[in-house]
Amino acid sequence: MDQRNLLLAIVLSLAILLFFEFYLAPPPGQEPPPQQQAETMGQDGAPRPLDPSLPQPPGGAPAQQDDGSLSRSDAIAASPRLSIETPTLTGSIALQGGRLDDLTLTRFHETVDPTSDNIVLLHPTGSELPYYADVGWAASDRAIALPDAESQWQARGGPLVPGRTVTLTWDNGEGLRFERHLEVDENYLFTITQRVFNSGGENVTLSPYGLVSRSGTPDILGFYILHEGLLGVFEGTLKEVDYDDLQDTGKIEQSTTGGWIGITDKYWLVTLIPDQSMPVSTRFVHELRNGGDKYQTDYLYEPMVVPAGGSAEVTSRIFAGAKEVLLLDAYRDEFGVAEFDRAVDFGWFYFLTKPLFYALHFMADYSGNFGVAILLLTVAIKIVFFPLANKSYVSMAKMRKLQPEMLKLRERYAEDKQKLNQEMMALYKKEGANPMSGCLPILVQIPVFFALYKVLFVTIEMRHAPFFGWIQDLSARDPTSILNGFGLMPWDAPFLGAFDLINLGIWPLLMGISMYLQQLLNPQPPDPIQAKIFLFMPVIFTFLLASFPAGLVIYWTWNNLLSILQQAVIMKRAGVPIGRGGGAPPSSSSSSSSSGSSGGGSSS
Repeated sequence: MDQRNLLLAIVLSLAILLFFEFYLAPPPGQEPPPQQQAETMGQDGAPRPLDPSLPQPPGGAPAQQDDGSLSRSDAIAASPRLSIETPTLTGSIALQGGRLDDLTLTRFHETVDPTSDNIVLLHPTGSELPYYADVGWAASDRAIALPDAESQWQARGGPLVPGRTVTLTWDNGEGLRFERHLEVDENYLFTITQRVFNSGGENVTLSPYGLVSRSGTPDILGFYILHEGLLGVFEGTLKEVDYDDLQDTGKIEQSTTGGWIGITDKYWLVTLIPDQSMPVSTRFVHELRNGGDKYQTDYLYEPMVVPAGGSAEVTSRIFAGAKEVLLLDAYRDEFGVAEFDRAVDFGWFYFLTKPLFYALHFMADYSGNFGVAILLLTVAIKIVFFPLANKSYVSMAKMRKLQPEMLKLRERYAEDKQKLNQEMMALYKKEGANPMSGCLPILVQIPVFFALYKVLFVTIEMRHAPFFGWIQDLSARDPTSILNGFGLMPWDAPFLGAFDLINLGIWPLLMGISMYLQQLLNPQPPDPIQAKIFLFMPVIFTFLLASFPAGLVIYWTWNNLLSILQQAVIMKRAGVPIGRGGGAPPSSSSSSSSSGSSGGGSSS
């Protein structure tokens, strides 16, 4: 097979794949048909975790209003509260209902501007889009009075800070006293020990539960490579459920021992972690209420008998915060939470993406800058694949040196393609050249490229991580634009948004230039049509990468420059002229173009 045709197919396939993977969002979900409200009891009458805003709340208490009529501050003020104060969180727990429904992340802001608002994660019932976590007890006997959304808990030992246990108590007046012992660490993990004391004369059967409830379907990026929605790990297997899929099904149930269940955004996670040694039944639930979507994840322990004069207890945890990889790893290892690090969507290339993250994180700790870490990682990758790339470049140098002979063969056997192929293969064999040499680096580079894109796209460590100069967020596109002279012209970003396709920043342009320079070193395609196509490859990739994360474009550019240096040294040692005309007669140089066999960053 002709080297140029193969390389052309590879490069064009890569371009199409990247365009489809990163630019095409899934089509908007169709409006689901009205569905029946989520059931609160199983078919066998077993108790289910009950969100008090769902029909028929436990104990017959009226459901709280969930019409979004209150501002967030007014909704918070509507209930006495236990304040939460940690180095990473501020917020409160509503003593009416005992919900964790007010949480702000103090270390993260809405934008790269440090004066912008902090990320608000949880919202109380009554506000526009309630989002909260709760634990409690359920019973198949509805005559038992249980704490619900209207129950007024009494707090002892507040505020809730790291190293302190706060106790909430509620008495049903019928012989059952409920306690919740709350702890929070310095990050985002709440530990809740629920206890019930039975001073009555009869045994009582109760089932502890936990739930996360979210009203409204959040705005999501809609990329196929990123999951935002409901998720959990069941029997060691990760399960991800999109919002629109749950709208169609209404309810998904599974049982597990160990694992976790919750709701995730790109960078933020609210999840329930039951006792890892106890079996639980879990659900993903969707219902339409007041014309809006309501989502819930919950778990239910097996029934516990609370003997007369005795007690029962269970310990669960709630994670509500930023999906920091090393922190999730630490919780996974400390508490034995199966696959907890998979809350970060490392995808199918997990085996490559996560080690790549570890390497970047280590180098960032060493250098103090994730951008510098990307440069160091690129060098490390080049060293690892140096033998392969070196062999490839040596063969490519031989191919470039053979181009005059190849052109003569094409002219001599222009009417006999079979004879031409035979003579060219004989020439390759005689000179020790490999026409497939340019394919090896790109095959190595593609998975590295995707893995690095994943790391930059999904890990919060890269969010708002600066490089130097105008790059203040490696996870976002280059903010400069050729359309306003890179900031010299008076018009600004809102105007430029209408021309996003041609809105090129400085780093994408540098990448395109480096790719073009690298093409000059590669063997020139003798076919004029191929030459013209490859001539446009740097332009195509420049536009293709213009809206990619700046960190990825920096990696691509730096990789190109290292490849150019390595290839130029090999060509000089091989006695091959460097430049567009090298290796080709003047008569054909005008119709020749560099092969672009390694693309931008296609060589390792």
